[in-house]
Amino acid sequence: MNIKRLVVGFAALLLVILSGCTSLSQRANEKDNWNKIKQSKTVVVGLDDSFVPMGFRQKNGQLVGYDVDLAKAVFKQYGIKVSFQTIDWSMNATELQNGTIDLIWNGYTKTPEREKQVAFSKTYLRNDQTLVSLRKNNITSTADMTNKALGVQTGSSGANDISTYPKILKNRIQDQSPVLYDTFTNAFIDLNAGRIQGLLIDSTYANYYVQHDKNPKKYRVVNTLFPKEEFAVGIRKSDDTLRRKINVALERLAKDGTLTKINEKWFGRNVDSPLLTK
Repeated sequence: MNIKRLVVGFAALLLVILSGCTSLSQRANEKDNWNKIKQSKTVVVGLDDSFVPMGFRQKNGQLVGYDVDLAKAVFKQYGIKVSFQTIDWSMNATELQNGTIDLIWNGYTKTPEREKQVAFSKTYLRNDQTLVSLRKNNITSTADMTNKALGVQTGSSGANDISTYPKILKNRIQDQSPVLYDTFTNAFIDLNAGRIQGLLIDSTYANYYVQHDKNPKKYRVVNTLFPKEEFAVGIRKSDDTLRRKINVALERLAKDGTLTKINEKWFGRNVDSPLLTK
């Protein structure tokens, strides 16, 4: 057997395989996938399954949450099942572009940087970045974080805000750099252990976590000067039909009272939603 021909043939085969993988990713990223989703009757949602109350695992392993209920309610209108897939949150846009997931739906904040990569649905919830600390640390403002260790989730909107608005926290904190965590659950473990003194976190998560802690009074939640945020669904830019279908469904849920019921179920009140203030 001619070794040279064998090597050339193997290289050609490998190129075909890699090209095929690339084309699959490109097809997912460049085409409107609504017909595919409709035919399969399944849409795949990527999420961080430790983000309370938006999407998280109960002790029995069941996935629950605000966004879980909302996504199911949206696609129930089209007879489509929602398959939830846990992802590395810092890789959410990559997973979307590769076609591993169809949507990013997990307290996903609209930002100019993200809008360069993905399209967004209408805003369904507003959110703030808050600073959580232990009361014994005597932190009552962002100024009190001077030379102290601050935690934040990798790839989160909070991490983006720290870099975008350095005067608020970045220039004050220890080493002028936050401690990065893969999940807020791990960040809270370090906060309680004293390894960090503050945690920049979404108000939706902070309020829910603190309220459901065995000893909520040990925490202090402080407002910050970071801009108000908007939660929306992240969608591939090519999926115009999917985006339109989600927007229509969200409007219906706002009108028929379903959105209000989901708000009250998870927050105990009707929270700030632009869909309900029109």
